[in-house]
Amino acid sequence: MNLEDRKELEALRKENAELKRKLGVQKFQNDELAMSLEEFKRYGRQMIVETFGGVDGQLKLRNAKVLIIGAGGLGCPCLPYLAGAGIGHIGIVDNDVVDTSNLHRQVLHSSNSVGKLKCDSAKEFLQKLNPHVEVTTYPVRLSHANCFGIFTGYDYVLDCTDTPLTRYLISDVAVCLGMTVVSASGLGYEGQLSILNFKSMGPCYRCFYPAPPSPSNVSSCQEGGVIGPCIGLVGIMMAVETIKLIMGVYTEENFEPFLLQYSGFPHQTLRRFKMRGRKPNCISCGPDSTVNRAAILAGGINYELFCGKRNYDVCKPEERITVEEFEKAYMSQEGLDYTLLDVRPHHHYDISHLPNTFNITVKELRDMDGNMDLLKRHIPKLTDRSEVLVMCRYGNDSQLATKLLKDEFKISTVRDIRGGLFKYIDEINPSLPKY
Repeated sequence: MNLEDRKELEALRKENAELKRKLGVQKFQNDELAMSLEEFKRYGRQMIVETFGGVDGQLKLRNAKVLIIGAGGLGCPCLPYLAGAGIGHIGIVDNDVVDTSNLHRQVLHSSNSVGKLKCDSAKEFLQKLNPHVEVTTYPVRLSHANCFGIFTGYDYVLDCTDTPLTRYLISDVAVCLGMTVVSASGLGYEGQLSILNFKSMGPCYRCFYPAPPSPSNVSSCQEGGVIGPCIGLVGIMMAVETIKLIMGVYTEENFEPFLLQYSGFPHQTLRRFKMRGRKPNCISCGPDSTVNRAAILAGGINYELFCGKRNYDVCKPEERITVEEFEKAYMSQEGLDYTLLDVRPHHHYDISHLPNTFNITVKELRDMDGNMDLLKRHIPKLTDRSEVLVMCRYGNDSQLATKLLKDEFKISTVRDIRGGLFKYIDEINPSLPKY
């Protein structure tokens, strides 16, 4: 045995000795160890952390039941760390399926998982990672009708969703059941995290946001994009906060409501803001609450109406054409005098677009206030008698642009292409890049 081997062996002996010292006298129940020998070995490196609490700390994790809503960008990095740490029972709620566009950030899933339910794909991964963890899946969309049945029996709930509607529902149900929520969100290269309804004394989501944001200001990862590692870090922070809750790091005496804000660009920053406590007039957690279990179950709380949604259906049927009609009447013909306007953001347009198109966003059209001279700076040949076809990504923003061009710029012949560029790619030309 050479010197390096002896040094490595000695280091291992010291490490084992330290583990035995930290664990101390093992707990016996009817002359049996509190955990299996394999579990001692599996969790040993975290049990020897001084503030972890040894076997007692590990048993707290094993006895915990944690519900995760969403197995996407936030849930994917959070879930394996919770399972790896030894959380005894994990529930996963997600009715979505894995898509190739998810894989750059939702690293719990693989290329072989495309088309599978995300909750099933996650369960398969977690069971391979740690067979000691029980995983229950709920392949449903969370709603007022099923939420209480799903939440009941769990100790903590993690909000890994991406819509205000679901966040309000999760928070309201947690308040009714006295559950603490670890809530986070992420978009682009930024994210934020907070703990809600801590021990039924901390503020709830409605305390932070009594009124929802305007639907026009809400963007999803599908629309606004996301940098995988950035949202991944926020998901991992959720796992850390969950473990701290289970371990009892936060108490009624030391807990202060907070909001963590993370940004990955241009420099990575993490800022912690102290938040106010419960609002005495909060309709969910306040003393005169009107958002209660009976009201939620009965559907009396209309979350869709409260949060609102964007109305894209602003065009008449005759103002829209299908991608098949567009291909046959325009793309397959030569010498036609028409203008094809793509209203996606410029960085979207640069990734993929049809030939001979002009790129002006809906916001840029609005900012022109119907000034035809400003519009002609981008499209010199354009007149109020021109024939204009409008395209976007999915056929939503193009409807808004169609109405703008007709109502404000007074262009008489404007039509929206149903389903947008992605529908055209799916149905007509799959050789074009789809992002």
